[in-house]
Amino acid sequence: MEKDDKTQAIRTPMQLAMILQGYRKQRRFSQKQAGEHVGLLPKTISALESRPERSCIESLFKLISALDLEMVLLSKEKGRTAKGEW
Repeated sequence: MEKDDKTQAIRTPMQLAMILQGYRKQRRFSQKQAGEHVGLLPKTISALESRPERSCIESLFKLISALDLEMVLLSKEKGRTAKGEW
């Protein structure tokens, strides 16, 4: 699969969950297949995708790795605050 250089702004846990699920489905991985790459159970992947605020950071990074993604943090532009943002 060719590298996806698309940048996604994520400002809420649910946005993160939806984007991760989208990448997983784009790669045609089931929750079980994604978890097997990095030692996570399907229920852990399910929790990350449905209740991300209750998931642990280690599981998040494992899923990011399984999906061949990386996390990049940038300074937010002033005045760009979304409703529901933490």
